[in-house]
Amino acid sequence: MHIQPELLIPNVISYRTLRRGVGVLGMGLPFILAIGAFIIAGDTIQDSVSAYYHTVMGDVFVGILFSIGFFLFSYKGYEGDEDNIVSNLSWLFAIGVALFPTTPTKPEQVAAIENLNVVNNIGNVHLVFAALFFLTLVYFALFLFTKSAGTLTQKKKQRNIVYRVCGVIMLVSLILIAIFKIFFGDMAFVDDLNLVFWLEAVAIEAFGVSWLIKGDTLLRD
Repeated sequence: MHIQPELLIPNVISYRTLRRGVGVLGMGLPFILAIGAFIIAGDTIQDSVSAYYHTVMGDVFVGILFSIGFFLFSYKGYEGDEDNIVSNLSWLFAIGVALFPTTPTKPEQVAAIENLNVVNNIGNVHLVFAALFFLTLVYFALFLFTKSAGTLTQKKKQRNIVYRVCGVIMLVSLILIAIFKIFFGDMAFVDDLNLVFWLEAVAIEAFGVSWLIKGDTLLRD
């Protein structure tokens, strides 16, 4: 069946817009939360990006995650069923991160909790969703975005390098976060230096860059 080229144009534009939207929201998330909380309430950098749920920027945090989840839900890539399955999982995990908040760590926040066990359990669910969400983003960068239907152009080769670098950065950041939480979680320097926040921010920026490039923002053919 012959399809008129002009009928394909809205879909192409839509996919590019979705990819760019995911990239822009991802890259802006840590900065929006940190700057907003500082301006509105004078809050310093939190222990993690997710910890902003318990600040004045909590609604913004949830809203951005839902927006990213919506974009991912709407996104159906050209790589076939594998791409669609991963995008469906990623939006589900993103919504899970938003709906199940991380366990608060500030003394005044902990003191206000009536049932700490329930809150801790919810926080554990949050960690699982967050890890799975980032792993799907790593999979996008390393295995889906690097695919090609034909001969690799020079620009495509360059894009693939960036995709792989972004994927490795995200993966290494996740591993370092796990190491700090498991082996150094009780040590003051982890919180004093906000190491988890900065590692999450680095991973989120890498995620955003990979989606912006996939949206033909940079390194276009």
